[in-house]
Amino acid sequence: MRNPLLAAVLAAIVAGIGSASAEIYPSRPITMIVPFAVGGPNDTIARIMAERMRASLGQPVIVENVGGAAGTIGVGRVARAPGDGYTLSFGSLSSHVLNGAIYPLPYDLLSDLEPISLVADGPQVIVASKAVPARNLRELIAWLKANPNKASEGHPGLGSAAHLAGILLQKETGTRFQLVPYRGAGPAFQDVIAGQIDMTMTSAATCLPQVRAGTVKALAVMGKSRLAAAPDIPTVDEAGLPGLYSSIWFGIWAPKGTPSDLIARLNGAVIDALADPTVRQRLADLGQEIPPREQQTPQALRAHQRAEIEKWWPIVKAANVKAD
Repeated sequence: MRNPLLAAVLAAIVAGIGSASAEIYPSRPITMIVPFAVGGPNDTIARIMAERMRASLGQPVIVENVGGAAGTIGVGRVARAPGDGYTLSFGSLSSHVLNGAIYPLPYDLLSDLEPISLVADGPQVIVASKAVPARNLRELIAWLKANPNKASEGHPGLGSAAHLAGILLQKETGTRFQLVPYRGAGPAFQDVIAGQIDMTMTSAATCLPQVRAGTVKALAVMGKSRLAAAPDIPTVDEAGLPGLYSSIWFGIWAPKGTPSDLIARLNGAVIDALADPTVRQRLADLGQEIPPREQQTPQALRAHQRAEIEKWWPIVKAANVKAD
């Protein structure tokens, strides 16, 4: 009897060890899918976060760029992935809000993804060519009203944040100007510098070097507070158009069904990263605002995403913005 009993005890111990080791998370590298090409703001910020999250998780977080169809392919891949915590979606206002109003998606942006955390928020900046006579936002609005359909705003494509910010500006001020699509924010901004178009709404990271060089004019930040990287640029509230907010924010999601303890583990890694002074400085250098600690929860990201859908989808549909 002794030997069979000992064997049974040892088998139970081994089974227990195997079960415990199977529950350790993460036990292998995690893939974070960026639904856009290498080198853009989504990619840059995702890599900053992935590098620091490794220290908290004890496993590499590998950024994989899965571009195409304005981000819908990459997000769709995560929506179809197993909810095991090893495939994450990094995205932004465009990929996780605006696309839902523009494209017939084969997934639901709210029900097919589990929020992990809001990462950063980059208010757009209203930038004008030096040839534009306006010195501030009030003067820009007066100039636009005095010259209906003569001014132009460049944006990186239909349904982009800058395109919709231009529509929002028209709606809130009763102005009319041409909305000119480009193949990216860079080419649009270059034409503002050259004076080929009058203005654009773009990220701080894109415009601040040229603002400081004096080649363009920054008229207002489309957020509630001034940018830490450019405290001399007034907010739209201060500049005379309260509430004209438009920012390109970034977050991280997991597939539907990911267990809550894994979500908590990942959220903790994001919180650790956003508290790191080096990460904070790198994001600030890109013109990004880090959300306060109470906004770094899965619940806060879900509420923010839902609020942005309620804000932007009616604007997109009223403007009849559709995929080509």
